[in-house]
Amino acid sequence: MRIRIVDAFTDRPFAGNPAGVVLLDAAAFPEDDWLQHVATEVNLSETAFAHPLPPGGDADWALRWLTPTAEVTMCGHATLATAHVLHTTGTATGAVRFRTRSGVLITTVDGDGSIAMDFPTAPLTPVDVPDAVARALGAEIRSAHDTGPNVGDLLVELADEKSVRALSPDLPLLAGHGGRGVIATARAEDPDGGYDFVSRGFFPCVGVDEDPVTGSAHTALAPFWSARLGRANLVGRQGGARTGLVRTELRGERTLLTGSAVTVIDGELLATA
Repeated sequence: MRIRIVDAFTDRPFAGNPAGVVLLDAAAFPEDDWLQHVATEVNLSETAFAHPLPPGGDADWALRWLTPTAEVTMCGHATLATAHVLHTTGTATGAVRFRTRSGVLITTVDGDGSIAMDFPTAPLTPVDVPDAVARALGAEIRSAHDTGPNVGDLLVELADEKSVRALSPDLPLLAGHGGRGVIATARAEDPDGGYDFVSRGFFPCVGVDEDPVTGSAHTALAPFWSARLGRANLVGRQGGARTGLVRTELRGERTLLTGSAVTVIDGELLATA
């Protein structure tokens, strides 16, 4: 079967966030152990597995996402990568409905070739910062929010963009955090820089030290920054050494995440299920 590596939330190769994409011909997923072995072998923050569903239902494809060590409930960049593969190979046209652990997610292709994804907006609940997280980050934390069951991150606001860029967290200490990971964010320093806020995401407890561009986290970042900046449409820049852009549009209980993608590797997976 074919396996592809797609750089998501970027319009050029070797940027954004790479994801593995495996389109399955069968009507069901292989054994969980096989899926995990492939994701571990690919060793990217997520590998997406999808198989077609019978016509007439609420979704067109079933979709799952696995990190090198675990399955996750929601993933934005690997969903974008999967939709990109379906459209660029002619496998799908128009809107694509994915059945996932976080509900039915719908993707559409915009006129400029970018892909918009309709995701549930994350509920934000103010929380105290765990001492271990504060010590692991080593930066002043202005506020902290739980992002609900689908995302499962601790969202922390730092003083400024420089503080986010300078983060070098103690990852073993951060791995003890009970959620999926930690997203650190701040308002963009330059209002004319092409983005409204910045973020970085650290997920050592699921085998991903730093995720370059976390689409799912933007379902929490969108309502967080829309409330502060007074606009429904925003652009987020995420990453450290490797970065990408996510366009967000807050629509109440749903959030649109929009970005581009580029296929960089198209190969054959020999160890089939």
